[in-house]
Amino acid sequence: MVVSGRTRKKVQHKFKLRGFTFKVDAMEEVLAYLAHFPNDEDEALDLLIDEMYNKSLHSSILDREVIHDVVASLLEAHAAPDNSARSTSDHAVLRVIDVFHIHRFHYDGIKKVFYEYATSNISLHTGKLPIHGDAVDKAALYRDRYQLLFQRISRDKYFSRPVFATEMTESESCEITSIQSLIGCTGRRWIMGVISQLEEGQFYLEDLAAAVPIDLSNSISFMQLIYQGELLPNGIFQVNTCGFPPLEDREVSLKLLMGLDFFGGGVLSNDERSKLLEMEKAAVNHMLVILSDVWLDNEETMEKLAVVFDAYEGVEVVPYLFILMGNFCSRPCHFAFHSYSNLRMQFGKLGEMIASHPRLKEQSKFLLIPGPDDAGSSKVLPRCALPKYLTEEFQKHIPNAIFSSNPCRVKFYTQEIVFFRQDLLYRMRRASLIPPPTEETNDHFEHLVVTITHQSHLCPLPLTVQPIIWNYDHCLRLYPTPHMIVLADKSEQKSFKYTGITCVNPGSFSSDNSFAVYRPCTQEVELSALDG
Repeated sequence: MVVSGRTRKKVQHKFKLRGFTFKVDAMEEVLAYLAHFPNDEDEALDLLIDEMYNKSLHSSILDREVIHDVVASLLEAHAAPDNSARSTSDHAVLRVIDVFHIHRFHYDGIKKVFYEYATSNISLHTGKLPIHGDAVDKAALYRDRYQLLFQRISRDKYFSRPVFATEMTESESCEITSIQSLIGCTGRRWIMGVISQLEEGQFYLEDLAAAVPIDLSNSISFMQLIYQGELLPNGIFQVNTCGFPPLEDREVSLKLLMGLDFFGGGVLSNDERSKLLEMEKAAVNHMLVILSDVWLDNEETMEKLAVVFDAYEGVEVVPYLFILMGNFCSRPCHFAFHSYSNLRMQFGKLGEMIASHPRLKEQSKFLLIPGPDDAGSSKVLPRCALPKYLTEEFQKHIPNAIFSSNPCRVKFYTQEIVFFRQDLLYRMRRASLIPPPTEETNDHFEHLVVTITHQSHLCPLPLTVQPIIWNYDHCLRLYPTPHMIVLADKSEQKSFKYTGITCVNPGSFSSDNSFAVYRPCTQEVELSALDG
């Protein structure tokens, strides 16, 4: 088999973008696979990389055996004439990313570049970061959050040092000052940091190097993180104004990442992006139906769910994807929960219900994401996919169903969508030190959207309020900003478009019959509900 050097370089480049490297025999296996598709080489290669990325691997270094298994399954699927075209098309359209598989990046403040987390910290047994981190991992969590936002604000024209405006006064300058530099300084300064309670009854403002007592009594608040004020003679920093770091446009962020894959769905070339964008615009009938709080142990909920499935079974073009989010049980599934076998049976009944709708079973896809009170190892974030014990009966009826983590990321054509099931609004309101302003809006959901997008994080709460696995805090980042964020919450359903980001809460299906429908072609959200 004669293969051009250009093909070898293309294979190496595309696999490297997804974080893979080759052994020599593995490269030969890939080239032999591509020889079956002389006219569709690029599409076949993308399909292979997608399959490798979704496969649980022990290492990012690929050998012949791993490649051979995936290639064999792809060639077998290709040999089936009814499924080959659909398989390739489906992989181009939909990519579901379990957040435990995405890469972790650090920011180097000196070189001003991002780099991937050192492989020496990755478990040799699983090829992943350890779940139980060390003390340094907890410190790294806060440091990485800070540096991610600081590198963003350092490019903003209002907070960077002016080059030619030498006549600008200190009161007009918004340049960020470190807390260490406050000593001996007079006048107002801009500080970037986080509020923490280091001792009883006293709040402090911290950055990477120091902390200072803070007085918020006279502050005008947008929320937290950037503070304008003055260091008083008694050593307390008097805050006058505080607000968020300015948001950065998605395209600006992507240009600065130099091909790094922060989202986890793979980096598209310009040709691939153009092709998918054309397909996206042409797919005018594609719909995503989003339901949250699908209580399988509640008879009324199952009857309502059957009504939804019956309605979509009869439409001209069935939805492309159903997203069913937890909680899947009306009671918390903790250690005192003794009905796991019953819940397993109820998942089986859900599978039977879907299978009784032939068009939905054959043409629609189903993605299931656990809720905060569903069965799992713990209540920390991110949460693993539902245990296989519970879903086996369901998969007997719907073998192609997808079970993923919470949060979960979906790449649909060119759009990046984040799904997060957490009662976040209630937690954020309880943990707020300063009430948000009401000049522009009184809507709490809109304040929540502004908070998480400017913080570039799905859950910017103290670890004492919401525990997070230290080594997987990067899974909750919203940088670069995605196209859509689904914040499934038990509160009232809402939709809000902010700086081009579509944000939606589909509501609680079991409580108030509400759900949401998203049309990717137009990026429009329809807030829906069953009558009665």
